[in-house]
Amino acid sequence: MMDATKYQIGYYPPPVEPGHVYEWMQKDHIETAPAWCSVDLRDGNQSLVVPMSLEEKLEFYEMLLKIGFKEIEVGFPAASETEYEFLRKLIDEDRIPQDVTIQVLTQCRDHIIRRTFEAVKGAPRAIIHFYNSTSTLQRKVVFHMDTDEITKIATDAADLIYEMSQPLIQSGMNLRFEYSPESFMGTEMDYAVEVCQAVLEHLHAAPERKVILNLPTTVENCMPNQFADMLEYFIRRLPSRDCAIISLHPHNDRGTGVA
Repeated sequence: MMDATKYQIGYYPPPVEPGHVYEWMQKDHIETAPAWCSVDLRDGNQSLVVPMSLEEKLEFYEMLLKIGFKEIEVGFPAASETEYEFLRKLIDEDRIPQDVTIQVLTQCRDHIIRRTFEAVKGAPRAIIHFYNSTSTLQRKVVFHMDTDEITKIATDAADLIYEMSQPLIQSGMNLRFEYSPESFMGTEMDYAVEVCQAVLEHLHAAPERKVILNLPTTVENCMPNQFADMLEYFIRRLPSRDCAIISLHPHNDRGTGVA
């Protein structure tokens, strides 16, 4: 067996609040059905040793439509020519049903955002999903930045996306926004709230124009009950909760993605 004693806890459980009992564990049912978004064509595709070809992606897309998904993340159009061509084929050949919304992923980088908008132009309904890593490890090892600098990456991207979206919205396109603090579980909970609130403000979110906040278990380094506590803490602390749709992106590193 490998020596596990060298590893430390890599996630940030919510601060202990005296007298507070988390409510999620007391519920025995939910009142509203969740909205399901398939990410097989993007996150599933990038996990393959050999990514799907254009023809394979089209076949998979048609299967997702038959299953009944109404939100489908179709890819990362700035990542490769295949991804870009696939999205353009869906739009140019009118392959997006009236009740289906496509979603595209982009990093918080200027040229990638602009390329993404080129790819999505003409779609009837779309979600622009942008992200940057907020975890302590990524801040320290990859970006060498403090929290203010990381927040600026997110808000600069939000400003650009909002600006570029206005002509498309005015032309009649149904365009929505989604933001992910990548490595949410490795981010201090209060900072996760802070960066997401800043993004909501820069996207001019409102109760009638909700922004999706996607909280991913990018590296599933805690148990499902801890993740549930994080979500409840985040939701209770988010100032503009009425302007946000909370979305979860479970991975399966521990075999507990479904839980």
